[in-house]
Amino acid sequence: MVTLAEVAQHAGVSASTVSYVLSGKRSISASTRQRVERSIRELGYHPNAGARALASSRSNIIALMVPLRTDMYVPVMMEIAIAVATAARAHGYDVLLLTGEEGPDAVHRVTGSGLAEAMILMDVELDDERLPLLRATDQPSVLIGLPASTAGLTCVDLDFGATGSLCAEHLATLGHRDIAVIGEAPAVYERHTGFAERTLDGLRSRSRELGLRVLHRPCEGGYDAMALTLARILDERPGTTGFVVQNESAVEPLLALLRQQGRAVPEDVSVLAICPEQVATQASVRLSSVAIPAQEMGRRAVELLVAKLDGRGTDEVVLLAPELTVRASTGPAPTVS
Repeated sequence: MVTLAEVAQHAGVSASTVSYVLSGKRSISASTRQRVERSIRELGYHPNAGARALASSRSNIIALMVPLRTDMYVPVMMEIAIAVATAARAHGYDVLLLTGEEGPDAVHRVTGSGLAEAMILMDVELDDERLPLLRATDQPSVLIGLPASTAGLTCVDLDFGATGSLCAEHLATLGHRDIAVIGEAPAVYERHTGFAERTLDGLRSRSRELGLRVLHRPCEGGYDAMALTLARILDERPGTTGFVVQNESAVEPLLALLRQQGRAVPEDVSVLAICPEQVATQASVRLSSVAIPAQEMGRRAVELLVAKLDGRGTDEVVLLAPELTVRASTGPAPTVS
């Protein structure tokens, strides 16, 4: 490993001069700076992160809190996390990934230890227990998600309320009047997770305006759970012709069960999903869908956080507008003979 002293010797300057070039704490002539930077590149020198943090009082680390729960679709969470890490690196920051379900304890550990100088929180609940600690600390933070109250917070998310409304409008335009929402696992609603609750609120509100009847049933996902959920829906509302699915693990089981029952998609029933593009396009029937803009959410969260770290940011809420792509799974409601 190349040392700072070796860089100084190679550049023909003192070790303190190399240190000043790296820290920017003192003005160094352009020619000397260029000579030091050339030596750093040629020798492949990388400053020790711990020493640099002590010298500058900055760690250049962002903590990303993303609880990996079994009732959530992990690929989406990790796509957002990768987008955060990529964007952070482009701004000169590394990411400390915290995946445990520690809640406020994780926030307290980060703010109290100096491990990271800023935080991004995911899997946000409407009344999230982590928020009082965030509001009480001076450490910059951004939420990927929307709680019930955004006072004193910076948030970025897909506008899930508008997403639910858009789904209702699409099916109503096609003539559907009885629709069923196949939702996330029951635990997601029991925690009052923001994205799931807001989707449902938006869909129900717009459905009332459009005269649609809505039945919502949470589902664990997987074939057996989906079979029970579908049987329950059709028993309670046999006239259901439109399905909105906000559960990636339930998509393919639902399509398989509809085929087994002789219900053609979209001739007999329409299926509209809220899911990543890859899930929609690779399903056995190409799904009409509202995409989850995972990469955009991660990138915007980092940009908002970096602005705060640079003293430019203010508390704000950024909601990304939903986009519905029509494919092969939605069509006109069947006529009643």
